[in-house]
Amino acid sequence: MEEFSEKERQLLAPFVSNLDKPIFALTNLPEVVKGALFSRYSRSAKSLRRVLLDEFMLSDEAGLSELVENLPKKQQSVVQTKKAEEFYERVLVGYGDDSVAELAGAHLAIENISILATKTLQDSRLGLSPLEKSTRYVYFDNKQTNGSWLYHREKTLMNSEFADEYTKTCDFCFQTYADLIPKISQFVMERQPKDDQTSDRAYKSSVRAKTCDILRGLLPAATITNMGFFGDGRAYEYLLTKLYSDDLSEMRDIAAMMQGELATIIPSFVKRANDKYGLSMQEYFRKVRHSMTTIATRHTGPSGGKKVTLVDYDKNGERKIIISALYPYLLKPMEEIGRIVDNMSREEKETVIKSYINERENRRHKPGRAFEHCTYTFDICANYGAYRDLHRHRILTQERQELSPYLGYKMPPEIVEAGFEKEFRAVMELTRETYEKIAKKYPKEAQYVVPLAYNIRWYMTFNAREAYHMLELRSAMQGHIDYREIAQDCYREIEKVHPLLAGGMKFMDMKTYELERLEAERKLDKKMDEISKRYGQV
Repeated sequence: MEEFSEKERQLLAPFVSNLDKPIFALTNLPEVVKGALFSRYSRSAKSLRRVLLDEFMLSDEAGLSELVENLPKKQQSVVQTKKAEEFYERVLVGYGDDSVAELAGAHLAIENISILATKTLQDSRLGLSPLEKSTRYVYFDNKQTNGSWLYHREKTLMNSEFADEYTKTCDFCFQTYADLIPKISQFVMERQPKDDQTSDRAYKSSVRAKTCDILRGLLPAATITNMGFFGDGRAYEYLLTKLYSDDLSEMRDIAAMMQGELATIIPSFVKRANDKYGLSMQEYFRKVRHSMTTIATRHTGPSGGKKVTLVDYDKNGERKIIISALYPYLLKPMEEIGRIVDNMSREEKETVIKSYINERENRRHKPGRAFEHCTYTFDICANYGAYRDLHRHRILTQERQELSPYLGYKMPPEIVEAGFEKEFRAVMELTRETYEKIAKKYPKEAQYVVPLAYNIRWYMTFNAREAYHMLELRSAMQGHIDYREIAQDCYREIEKVHPLLAGGMKFMDMKTYELERLEAERKLDKKMDEISKRYGQV
């Protein structure tokens, strides 16, 4: 764990629930400071405590020195927490409404966890807002104080006969990744030299992002990362229950530490996660998983498939949208409106759709709720890195299969062009061999050794309204090429079956670019200049 000087510990103590554990809560901080802190944290290689110290507490702009002087006494804080707990239990007993737990929340920093673990933590769709350290803006080439690379040493594996092979394989992944960073950066700069219209800052940031984009596939799922979490008590309680029931020991360990820290902030809201009710729910999750696994074993064996397949769509989707679009404006039952729509000409139907969308001036102008009545289901097979990006659209109905090396991997074309195909393939081949050995005995734990370049299959079901949001956003120029291609393919499939609905997605970007982040960084320069003029030079 990171060490702090005595002075630093004194400064940090009022604002974090502990100073020596990887999971801790923020305390005594204004909400705006917490938001700014987590935002900066997602693009920093530093720990959250170090970001808080270096960039907030030691900065006059944050105004935290004044906050320190006016902090409530520790005894008062304990009394307030106890009173809040008593109040919550009275309300819960009196009204029996679990939604009361949604009225209190907590910020958590969850550090030194694997990328594999983040996906389980981020599966929850409502009540929790995660922010994860980016593989796009931060290099993962630093080592721990003991000189080892930053990947999770899973307990089961480290206590097994596969320990040495597991560590050697992960070491090889990280060493190759680190060795290629300067070489790929040089390749990117030679292929796309800086022009006079681009600042040094914007160019360096764009080159860094492109280098990270090209190399992130070498990182194993065991890679250690950091997360910021904000959520309400009810959502935390359900998440903890799921984590306690997980097959992986890392998940269960995270759950125990999370509950311990949340108990210092919102104790009553999360205590049922591991009481008799929570234990019953955990067992229910395990039984379902066991039953489904038993059935699935009758049909084992990986199969291929296209990258993006439109498996199902609502063939009456346009009709449903037109009915729902007219519904608020007619004092008629929906059934009667349906008959009106059925008697419309094609031109009249198109007029309703176009009027409902109207003139969209930018991608943030979304269609109304009528577009939620038409759904699409896509089966997608793409690299784990792309999945992690699209997984952030948690409000969708989506489910993934387990990570393995059996669906192939994505070789970035730049790797081939730069002449490092051999090095990349060496990582993919070694990790597959190690996975196959481990998976015979520990199939769940074997996932840790699989790099982000390997493909995973998942499905996504979403409505036409979400299609506008997700596909326009994820096809934007500054996005990673891997998920941009998926968004573009999904759009093409929708266009085939519902051309009228797809026609309104006029902010889809179907092009390819060299430095995807360059234009976004140039815009950031302009914004920074405007802020400097408004508030003075920073």
